[in-house]
Amino acid sequence: MDEPALGMIELRSVARGIVVTDAIVKKAPVLLLSTHPVCAGKYVVLFCGEVADVEESLTAGLEKGGDLVIDSLLLPNAHRDIIPSITGTTSIEKFGAVGVIETFSVASCIVAADRAAKMSHAKLVEMRLAAGLGGKAYFVITGELADVEASIATAKEYALSSGMLAGCEIIPRPHPDLISKGIYW
Repeated sequence: MDEPALGMIELRSVARGIVVTDAIVKKAPVLLLSTHPVCAGKYVVLFCGEVADVEESLTAGLEKGGDLVIDSLLLPNAHRDIIPSITGTTSIEKFGAVGVIETFSVASCIVAADRAAKMSHAKLVEMRLAAGLGGKAYFVITGELADVEASIATAKEYALSSGMLAGCEIIPRPHPDLISKGIYW
């Protein structure tokens, strides 16, 4: 599965989130990436697989979630770095410039990160989604400065246009301690 589809449902109920998760994994053969409560009593479910399977599971989850669904996302052909950046399994050989985009929602962060990753040769380092962030989310990207600037500009444009941009920063030459103790899993 080189470029899987990614599905996400965010709910305003932990109890319903657990029921929705069960419906998602029972509906089609998808891989459950994450299912957990987040700040302010919400619940986020992330899963991936073939596009048709993710669509089926997303539909089942949305039906089960009903009016408790806050947001949802179907991202077909997610960039290959998206899932490792969410699950903390990225492998970065060398850090260069660092860019950070912070958003007010999980879905907007995932879409912004996907667009950033597809824009240049910069590599996604990590993505943190809502847990411990008051419902906000952010991603970190690294690479040559020009690549990071291009990727961050693309992600920023998307986040601004959707009204979800919370922050945007670029560090041309990060200190090694920031890498080893601050932004890398």
